[in-house]
Amino acid sequence: MQKHFIIFGLLILGAFSVDNVRALPAPSALSAREHRVTAAQPTPTATPVVVTRTVAPTPVVVTRTVAPQAVRPSPERPPAERPSTVIVIDAGHGGFDRGGIAGQRVSEKMMNLDVAQRLRTVLQAYGYRVVMTRDTDVFLPLGTRVAIANQYRDAIFVCVHFNATPRRSANGIETYFYSSQSLSLASAIHYYVNRVAPTPNRGVRRRGFYVLRNTRVPSVLVECGFLTNPTEAEYAQSTTYRQQLADAIARGVRERSLVASTSSSNRLAANTATVPLQPFIDQTHYRDPDLVRHRKRSSKSSSKSTSSSKRKKASGSDSTAKSSTKKKKSSSAQAED
Repeated sequence: MQKHFIIFGLLILGAFSVDNVRALPAPSALSAREHRVTAAQPTPTATPVVVTRTVAPTPVVVTRTVAPQAVRPSPERPPAERPSTVIVIDAGHGGFDRGGIAGQRVSEKMMNLDVAQRLRTVLQAYGYRVVMTRDTDVFLPLGTRVAIANQYRDAIFVCVHFNATPRRSANGIETYFYSSQSLSLASAIHYYVNRVAPTPNRGVRRRGFYVLRNTRVPSVLVECGFLTNPTEAEYAQSTTYRQQLADAIARGVRERSLVASTSSSNRLAANTATVPLQPFIDQTHYRDPDLVRHRKRSSKSSSKSTSSSKRKKASGSDSTAKSSTKKKKSSSAQAED
């Protein structure tokens, strides 16, 4: 019986051992699985991603080597014909000095300053160096204006004014100078100003104004019309007309060396000149009646008052003399009595 239990136990143990052996994988199969697990996995192929960007085109710089052009030197001009490099512009009056005459509607000082500032712009465009005696509404004594002009040896002096007189019908353009070295400048400026001004030509005149007589450089004084004349006052208040005046004065400054000469040695130059020499009226010992008429009136009134006072004094002296004679007669009569 015990033997049978032993045999039965061995049989059961054998059955369990056989099942375990069958459950284990074959060595070849295990090796293949291990190879599958430990084998290097294939690297996945990356799918290309297309990114679209708008790139600004890079500018292409083309470099060219240009041979320098030969600069021809300009012919040297004689000192007398060499243009000045400094232009001193003087706007007349200013500040408390309104200019013109009493009761004048259009202010001369502001018209002068406007034309002077426009003239500066044009001359600077021509390449000149410009100096303004005044650039704002300020008063400058005549001596200061002259001193500014005399600071520059190689310069010219242009004084801008408008005219005025009690006679409302007086009109026209005038240009003044004093020294002989200023005649060509006055001729050129007056020639071009008279061409743009729709008013009569009163001519070039020689007059010993303080600013002309005391400057050591070529100097002119331009009277751009009568502000006391209704028509010319209306012209002066137009910005277009003031610009035309500035352009004409600037052209006269630039072309003053082209003025014809009347001397026999320069007849050839006179034939090719584009600006004729202007005849002038010498007024150094003469006063224009249009400009001194109001002074004459004031002098007449003063003379009338003086004569009336003299008459009063004379009548007073006569009455005093009569009374004294009467006294003398009465005294003598009393003495005789």
